[in-house]
Parts: sequence; C-alpha cells; structure tokens
Amino acid sequence: MKPSSLFPLLAVALTLVGAAKQPNIVLFVTDDQSPIAGCYGSPIIQTPHLDQMAKEGTIFREAYATTASCSASRSVILTGLHNHLNGQYGHAHAYHKFETFKNAAAISLPRQLAAAGYRTAHIGKLHVTPESVYHFDQHLPVPKAQGHNTPAWAEQCAPLFEDPSEKPFFLCFWTYDPHRGNGEEPTAPGKLKPNRFGNPPAGKSYPGTEEVIYDPSKLPVPSFLPDTPECRAELAQYYQSVTRTDKALGALIDALKKAGKYDNTLIVFTADHGMAFPGAKTTVYEAGLHVPFVVRAPGNKNPGTICDAMISHIDITPSLLDAAGGLDADKSAPKQLLPTPKVGKGENAGPKMTHYHGRSWLPLLGTAESEGWDEVGSSHTFHEIQMYYPMRAIRDRRYKLIWNIAAPLPYPFASDLWAASTWQAQYQKGPDAKYGKRSVQSYIQRPSFELYDLENDPAESTNLADSPEHAEQLEMMKKRLKAMQKRTKDPWILKWRYE
Repeated sequence: MKPSSLFPLLAVALTLVGAAKQPNIVLFVTDDQSPIAGCYGSPIIQTPHLDQMAKEGTIFREAYATTASCSASRSVILTGLHNHLNGQYGHAHAYHKFETFKNAAAISLPRQLAAAGYRTAHIGKLHVTPESVYHFDQHLPVPKAQGHNTPAWAEQCAPLFEDPSEKPFFLCFWTYDPHRGNGEEPTAPGKLKPNRFGNPPAGKSYPGTEEVIYDPSKLPVPSFLPDTPECRAELAQYYQSVTRTDKALGALIDALKKAGKYDNTLIVFTADHGMAFPGAKTTVYEAGLHVPFVVRAPGNKNPGTICDAMISHIDITPSLLDAAGGLDADKSAPKQLLPTPKVGKGENAGPKMTHYHGRSWLPLLGTAESEGWDEVGSSHTFHEIQMYYPMRAIRDRRYKLIWNIAAPLPYPFASDLWAASTWQAQYQKGPDAKYGKRSVQSYIQRPSFELYDLENDPAESTNLADSPEHAEQLEMMKKRLKAMQKRTKDPWILKWRYE
C-alpha cells in the first residue's frame, strides 16, 4: 500500500471503531461454509440476515482460510499464526490429540482481549486446546436439545449483553452447522442417502425454528462437484443447514439490539473453511479455502462496501486486537506480550511467538481499497490423525501453486467425506468416473506440484506444472512459496532439501 493512501484509510478506521470507546466484538464462525449466500451472488439460497449485514458493513469477496481443517483453522483464527508454527497440526479431540504450543498464549486473541479490558465468552464449537492458550472468562452453555437449533443460542448470550459492566465484551459465537451430522435422511430416493448436515428429519423442525426446504433439482451445482442426484440431494440438505445458521445470526443481532449493544458492536461473520464435500474440505483447492467474510463495524460511513482485498484467517486476530487498541500495527504484534504458562520438565512449549503472520484489515473497512493485498498462502498438514498429507499453497490474483509434499502417496479421506453419498456414487463407478472436472483417480492420486491459472480455469482442472510455456511462472511461484515458508517459520521447508 502506498503511503499516500494509508492516512485516509487510517482515518476511516478510527471513525469506524471509535477513537475513544472500545467496541464490543462478536466473532461469528460457522462450521464448513462456503461463500454461498445472497450477498455473494447465490440466486436461490435464503440468507437474509447475512445479506442485511453486508448492506450495513463491508463484504470481502476474496477471503480465505489457511487450511480446510476444523481444529487447525480455528487455531489460526485465534492466534494469527499458521498452524505449522502454532503447533495445532490437526484435530484436537479424541485420539487425534493435536494441541497448540503453550507459548502461543503470549499473543492469542482471547487472552490479549482480556488483557485489553474485555469480558470474553465463547458458545458452541471451540475444538482447540489447551485451555491455557484459549482461555475465555465464560463458556456459555448450549442445552443438548439445542445443539443444531442454533437460533435458540441467542437466549444463552442475552445475559452477556445485558450485563451492566462498563467493560466491553468479546463473544465467539461458533456454530456446529453446516457441518455434516445427524445421520442420513432415509426418506430420500435412491440407494445412497444424503447426510442431513445437522438438519432435523424430513418434515420436522427444531422448536421455534422454521426450516427452509430446498428442491434438489433447482440448485446450481458447483463446478468441482458432480451433477448427480446424490450430490443434489446433499446440496439441498447443506442449503437448509446454511439458512438455519443464518437465522441464528439474525437472532443474535436481535438480542444485541434488545440489549442496546448493537450500535457499538463490531461483528465479523466467517467460516472455519469451505463446505464439507470432497473437493473442498481438507483440500487447498479454492472450494476448501474460499470463505464468506462480512464485517459490520460501528460508525461505518460507507455501508454496503465491496472490498476485493485478499485477506485470510491469519489477519483476524491482529485486526480485532487493533479494534481493541492493543495492536502495534507496524510490527503486527501485540503492544504487550503476555506471560506464558509454566511447563513441566521435558514439555515442549514451542518456539517463542511474538508477532502475527497476518496484519490488520481494519483500515480497509468501508473502502474498496485492495492495493497491497494481492497474495494469500495456505498450510495444511493433518485433519484426522490418519490423514498425514502436508500441502502448501500460494495464490495471487491469477495463479496458484500447490505443493503436495507427500506425493506420490494417495490423498487420504476424512471419514465423513469418504462416506458421503456424493463421493461414493462416483467412486463406485470406477477410477475413470468424473468427479466435477476431475476423474476419481486424479482426485486420489496427485502430482507433487499443481499450477493453475485461476483467471482462465477457476475450477482448477488443468494443471500447468508440466507446461513448458509456464515453466518460468512455476519457478517464480516456487520461490514465493519458499519465501512464505521461511517468513512463517514452516518446519516443512526442509522438504525442499531432502525430498
């Protein structure tokens, strides 16, 4: 960004969040949601509350997760660090047992905001550990019967909003939907049944929440997916879950307004990564990393702004800390590092963590400014413990390079994606069956490098890595990828030397 353009943007940022008063902050994160919404141009799906938020705020059309895996991505959101540095290489729960290095506590978002004077609270799915890094003052309860009835969660948040404390609040409202869940829908036609994506059985609704049902035959099928009855049936369930999640956003906003806190609340809406379909989740393809991202800030003088700056999840923590007044923007670091937990003898607390990999997008709010925001990187290593398949990628406005570090090993599947009727319908037809614009076999067996011209091939179907005409572009992208790995202290940079 040129210095001449910086000062007007900073002035806008100060106006947006208020120079004197810290805003309340709500970080609304959904589980496995692609940017399929009215405000992102979807012609069918009903997302009126997100659409209204976009009209009042700033919509980022080029926002990306850094990894399409739940725990790993959430650790990035709350530390501002790629997971290859913070140590949350994969899932936190059960036998997967990955956890963030304790040294990340020095800069983690909930602890930094608490130090900045915030009351911190979380509701829903957290999926990262340890608690010493991700400490919240409160974990608001979700009654078991309301697990997927997300609009009802707003009732649990009301006491936080109505508290007479003069301290601002930071709330992570993290849903379980539209993740796959609640089993299959047995009434659907065909042998392979669609997953319900957290929806109630056909013909049912959760108490107080009216379901919106979609006709599978009328839904657009993304180019990375096969246009089959099985896929359409699952897309209909997915759309239903997304719309119910949007109702939760509406209920939360209503609760903020009722408590008189809406006007001074900064709201960020995003997802941990893209939709839970093979070809998206657990990949570094566009469908896995591209996420919705809408920000509504107090005092916005330019509502309805569309910003094409390329931002990613590493930018969330520094941005929200910036809004709270706790960021040294020049260093992209907290103004004050926090003490880290004591560790036992022989315990590995990880490397010292002093600054963020990302930077604050606060100056971009209410503007269409995107200069200097033209590249994002991604880093994936695990999902489930059985799924070691490290991938690194770098993307600019036109080209994207993917390095499949574990090639020629076959690409490993998450258990729920392997079982998905969308995948099984094609897999059972054999290796030459089409899956979107790929074959089943080419999806499973990937080359070391994939280079795509996203301007002419947004579906990432033609690998240019072996094209003589693109040899120079390939080498340039490799150099940029290595530079990103070096800058972010990626241990897997060693693979360039000995494999």
